[in-house]
Amino acid sequence: MPHDGHHHDHDDEGSELSPLALRVKALESLLVEKGYVDPAALDVMIETYETKIGPRNGARVVARAWTDSAFADWLKRDATAAIGSMGYEGRQGEHMVALFNTPETHNMVVCTLCSCYPWPVLGLPPVWYKSMPYRSRAVIEPREVLKEFGVSLPEGKDVRVWDSTAEIRYLVIPERPEGTGGMSEEDLANLVTRDSMIGTGVAKSPA
Repeated sequence: MPHDGHHHDHDDEGSELSPLALRVKALESLLVEKGYVDPAALDVMIETYETKIGPRNGARVVARAWTDSAFADWLKRDATAAIGSMGYEGRQGEHMVALFNTPETHNMVVCTLCSCYPWPVLGLPPVWYKSMPYRSRAVIEPREVLKEFGVSLPEGKDVRVWDSTAEIRYLVIPERPEGTGGMSEEDLANLVTRDSMIGTGVAKSPA
C-alpha cells in the first residue's frame, strides 16, 4: 500500500543480515581467501546479475503487459500468478503487486525498514535501494529523489510511493514509450530498465 507511516514486521529488519546472507558472505570470503575466486571477477558477476540478467525477467513481464491486454488485466488482478505463468517465481516473489504508471500517476517503490525486493523479476537489489538516504528521502521528497535519478515529472502528475514489506513486493509497469507500435515483445523488453520497474526511472525511448 502507499506509505502511510505504518509499521510492518520484516524477516530482515534493519541492516541485520539474514542467516542465509551470513552463510553466503562467509562462503564468499572463504573462496576469495583460498584463491578460488577473483574478487574483481566476483564483482563483475554480481553486477551482471544485478543490472542485466536479473531485470531481464521483469522486462519481459512489462513487455508482455504492453502487448497483451489480457495479461495486463491478469497482472492487475493477481500479479503473483501472472508472473509465475512466465516461469518467474520463488522466494521474495510470492506476493507480488503490479503498479501501472499512467499519464496521471507515477509509482515508486521503497522499503523503509530494510530492503524487501522482488528478486525473481529484478535480480539483486542495487546498493542505493538498500541505503538509508533513499529509504528515508523517497517517502519525504520523492520528486527530488526522482530528479536525482534524472526523472523530471510534470507538476500535475501524482507521485505515489509504495512501501514494500516482507509480505508484499511491488513491480512498477512503466508507461510504454511513444513510437513503439510496431516493435516485437523482445525488442520492447530491451527498452525496460531495472530502475523503471522500481519507479526511479522510465522506459527508454526507441530512438
